[in-house]
Amino acid sequence: MLKCRTVWKKLAPLARASSTLCRQNVRRAGRSLVTVTSAQMSTGPAGGGGENQIYVVLVGAVCLGGAAYAYHTLKGDQKRYEERMAELLSRPHLRGAEKTAVPTESEPPALESTPASPKVPSHTPYLLIGGGTASFAAARSIRARDPGAKVLIVTDEPDLPYMRPPLSKELWFSDDPSVTETLRFKQWNGKERSIYFQPPSFYINPEDLDSAENGGVAVLTGKKVIHMDVRGNKVKLDDNTEISYDKCLIATGGVPRNLQAIERAGEEVMKRTTLFRKIEDFKSLEKVSRNIKSITIIGGGFLGSELACALGRRSTDSGLEVIQMYPEKGNMGKVLPEYLSNWTTEKVKKEGVKIISEALVKSVTCKDDKLEIQLKDGRLVKTDHIVAAVGLEPNVDLAKSAGLEVDSDFGGYRVNAELQARSNIWVAGDAACFYDIRLGRRRVEHHDHAVVSGRLAGENMTGASKPYWHQSMFWSDLGPDVGYEAIGIVDSSLPTVGVFAKATAKDTPKAATEKSGTGIRSESETEDTAVSPVASSTPTPAVEQHKDNYGKGVIFYLRDKVVVGIILWNVFNRMPIARKIIKDGEEHADLNEVAKLFNIHED
Repeated sequence: MLKCRTVWKKLAPLARASSTLCRQNVRRAGRSLVTVTSAQMSTGPAGGGGENQIYVVLVGAVCLGGAAYAYHTLKGDQKRYEERMAELLSRPHLRGAEKTAVPTESEPPALESTPASPKVPSHTPYLLIGGGTASFAAARSIRARDPGAKVLIVTDEPDLPYMRPPLSKELWFSDDPSVTETLRFKQWNGKERSIYFQPPSFYINPEDLDSAENGGVAVLTGKKVIHMDVRGNKVKLDDNTEISYDKCLIATGGVPRNLQAIERAGEEVMKRTTLFRKIEDFKSLEKVSRNIKSITIIGGGFLGSELACALGRRSTDSGLEVIQMYPEKGNMGKVLPEYLSNWTTEKVKKEGVKIISEALVKSVTCKDDKLEIQLKDGRLVKTDHIVAAVGLEPNVDLAKSAGLEVDSDFGGYRVNAELQARSNIWVAGDAACFYDIRLGRRRVEHHDHAVVSGRLAGENMTGASKPYWHQSMFWSDLGPDVGYEAIGIVDSSLPTVGVFAKATAKDTPKAATEKSGTGIRSESETEDTAVSPVASSTPTPAVEQHKDNYGKGVIFYLRDKVVVGIILWNVFNRMPIARKIIKDGEEHADLNEVAKLFNIHED
């Protein structure tokens, strides 16, 4: 057995001779610091931690012939060892290296480990910009077609990919007081699930992506892509890091719009206004709603009506005043035909919501610790907090640097039927203005469209070359008792034909999810074929009113006598039929006959 002094005499000249070369190589390689423990080089028995121990620091893996900085310390000279290690690690050529000391089996760590910032891959075969539903759907699709694919998702949010619909739906109906922390909720069918698509264990660390033998999906959170070099196939992050790619997906979603009257009102009003979109917005609004007396939701669309119903239910127990105002005559006035919008408005009122219709906001001020909303017709509304749910602005920040076209009519990045904007660049989700081979150019802001378009973009990034044809659905629930699913172009300015029937206990979102086993109803969707509807020679009927009892039914939206949109009102799990009708693009003389395909008259 060599004595410690003998070993040191042999190693010291080698360490001194190689130090300069080693430092140069470390600069080039940027490898991690590796510590060889005393269990590996010791004068005592193996693993025994003898009195004399040698610590060898290998700087990188590039020192020729295994040359290394080496020095030894006696067990009693621990302080000098720590000082030496600290001095080594402070040298400029070691900055950014992983500063992890590995302790021996018999000794405590000599130096506390310092967490290293994640190493960003300099190149990734598949780069997905945005961490929402479209990106996750694309990643899953890419991996399905290319099992060894390496996918990097870059998101400016601090969270892993999650679904947004529960933020305005099920999470508000949870009995769990810690729901804002767990972000777990009970679906209408009673089953519990997380808002996140997958747990953290599903993903690999970004720094491990390069070396992952079987590929995987990595998520770089809290980072924003601020510049795209399309010709160079690379992007720049907000910390000036550059990442090159082979294929890139832009799925940046959108940002909530605000009212100019609120933006002009000043900081105090802005502090009391929520623009609802992200997890943090849900957490903040949930907390606010428990500590104020009055809340006003501006907006009568999907989000505004869902939040109004959710908060209205809570008002029964808490005494919270919930006000919803919008410029239309009734809830969902831009989507539903007037008679159904009026019926929906009454339903929202029954949930404990005070409705102010035909309301145009003139100004907002803060006075006597209250917000005062002045309407253009002279009405004044006093409240403690405002939720502005007035639409979404597609995030097209990268358009200028990337040289991508933004659609002047619909907004969003203009792409073809394969969701491609340029060579090696695709766009999916809210930010995509795509060409629908059946319905023309469109932009859609719904969860299921993010799933469908993300899935299609992922397939096309792996060479599928498929056009957009699988119509996405969207849905909205006004609590567990009333809900609808829709497909295609549903615009209240189009001619509509509604066929209704009496609802039963099973005709609710809650009952539908109990039957299908899912809470996010689009997850139960299939691309199954449905029978083609048979047209009859009888004329198109007028709307069946059923004495204002719109328990369940089908609303057809027409353009040039062809069905371009369908709403299934409290009718669930019939979407393949609706999809087939729109795909066929035929004229129908009797839509009563077509409505029979949905079995709405069954008990």
